[in-house]
Amino acid sequence: MDLSHAMDFTGRAVLVTGGTRGLGAATARAFLAAGADVMVCGRGRPAAPPSAGGRSAAFRAADLRDPAAAAELVAATAERFGRLDVLVNNAGGSPDADAATVSPRFVEKVVALNLLAPFFTAQAAHGVMREQSDGGSVINIGSVSAHSPQPGTAAYSAAKAGLLGLTRALALEWAPRVRVNHITVGLVRTEKAAALYGDDDGAAVAGIVPLGRLAEPDDVARTCLWLASDLSSYVNGADLAVHGGGEIPARHVVRRNSL
Repeated sequence: MDLSHAMDFTGRAVLVTGGTRGLGAATARAFLAAGADVMVCGRGRPAAPPSAGGRSAAFRAADLRDPAAAAELVAATAERFGRLDVLVNNAGGSPDADAATVSPRFVEKVVALNLLAPFFTAQAAHGVMREQSDGGSVINIGSVSAHSPQPGTAAYSAAKAGLLGLTRALALEWAPRVRVNHITVGLVRTEKAAALYGDDDGAAVAGIVPLGRLAEPDDVARTCLWLASDLSSYVNGADLAVHGGGEIPARHVVRRNSL
């Protein structure tokens, strides 16, 4: 197999949800730089859409918790570009909340954004991709919280665990035409996550990551490129960890600091 152009996405169309800032914007820029046509969405129009190499992403406002809005976004992307090759389900997140007192409405919103919205969008994307001769690729952006929940993240962790389960289920049902994979992401250095760094700009957090630093958005964006490319053509239903090795267990941190 000739893999010399495996990372060239010229002529291919990509939809990145939540692609107007942070990790989503970095992912959109990576695909633009690789030659793809890119659509991003958000609930509010950005001052400027992501751009790279003199090209900019298209933008469409959408609240993907509404299945009709998700279907309309996918249809608009396919109509604009004539196809849809890659869906990156990136939109998500949640503020911390006390599980003992959090409102049912809060829980519903968190689950809708982090689990139902990716389901609705992937379902619509599958309807387009399955009709294409070369199918397509769905990439779900997950979280370490799906594997190791932290205090204050009960609804979010449950939703993200559901997203991982959804990935594996769709990978079984939609292969071989459409591949579905998952990326487990740790703390990424974005403006949105800055409040989690602490007063030392993340030095303490980086100190408990084996690679010794927080992830940059491009670390995850490049992984999306690989999962969407022919280089990963036999990768389906995978959970790819992009978290620098996770967190060093507390007992080892204590031992290291005592030496």
